[in-house]
Amino acid sequence: MSHTSPSAPAAVFPLGPFTPSAHNPILEPRGDGWESANLYNPAAIVVEDEVVLLYRAHGEDLVSRIGLARSRDGLAFTREEEPVLVPEHDYESAGCEDPRITRIDGTFYLTYTGYDGHRAQLCLATSSDLRTWEKHGPLFPQFNTWGTLPYGPDGPWSKAGVIWPEPIDGVYVMYFGEGAIYVATSTDLLHWTPCAQDRPIHRPSADPSRFDATLVEIGAPPVVTAEGLLVLLINGAVAQSPHEVDYRCGQLAVAQSDPTRVLAHTDVPWLLPTTRAETEGLVPSVTFVEGLVHFHGRWLAYYGQADTRLAVAIHDPAQDSYRPHD
Repeated sequence: MSHTSPSAPAAVFPLGPFTPSAHNPILEPRGDGWESANLYNPAAIVVEDEVVLLYRAHGEDLVSRIGLARSRDGLAFTREEEPVLVPEHDYESAGCEDPRITRIDGTFYLTYTGYDGHRAQLCLATSSDLRTWEKHGPLFPQFNTWGTLPYGPDGPWSKAGVIWPEPIDGVYVMYFGEGAIYVATSTDLLHWTPCAQDRPIHRPSADPSRFDATLVEIGAPPVVTAEGLLVLLINGAVAQSPHEVDYRCGQLAVAQSDPTRVLAHTDVPWLLPTTRAETEGLVPSVTFVEGLVHFHGRWLAYYGQADTRLAVAIHDPAQDSYRPHD
């Protein structure tokens, strides 16, 4: 299964509303080791009637590792003591960051950012048990997802990949990118071919007053609507100053019959920094979503708060009828 199980109801676009849980933050840094300083940006998946989070954390060295936590209610999590994914290679020597996860035919596919201190690269790892991972290295070593923008890294740079678990016209589809958003395809889920670097499917808004005017980045893996649309949670940001960027969460609707075609996007964010946990931290003014599950009748969206803590926002279709603007 992916972030939605086969029994999950069809989504709607826009999906929501989402209300931050009163229990937030649901995970925080602890101890004096690998997760002692900051804990945030989780992937999420339902496995055997539990929500499993794979989250990014680091100690005072700021080298990110990925930990594992489980919950029977989606709110109270039990963590494993040791990380399940750690830096091993030169391309990830400064951290394994920002995971997203999908399960297909019994195999978990985890995308994450390998960071060497200078360059970010989207990487792939696979597992059958969520603990032992086989790394397949960087996916797009020559690609720069900022390439169509007049700012950002001027060399290869890639982050943020989410995989739709059902083949479309015989190929699997991945949405990826920070800066702008792109599509890649694969027949074996291990080797991916990106679209042309000058042809992103979604770019920052041309309106400088919008929440996504500086960059857009893929958030959580897609969910499908009854009309056959794929709903993608994304992250958008606008620069408040040269050294301050405000991150908020939006949504895209993509045609499942043509996964390169964005049909609609939200004009207002469904989640934004409001609490002290979100406005103060390692990177202030950040709500950053990477995990979405349907669990026990509710949609649970997991996100990082100011790159420091981990939180969840909840949409209960039985109670809510409001829809934000398209």
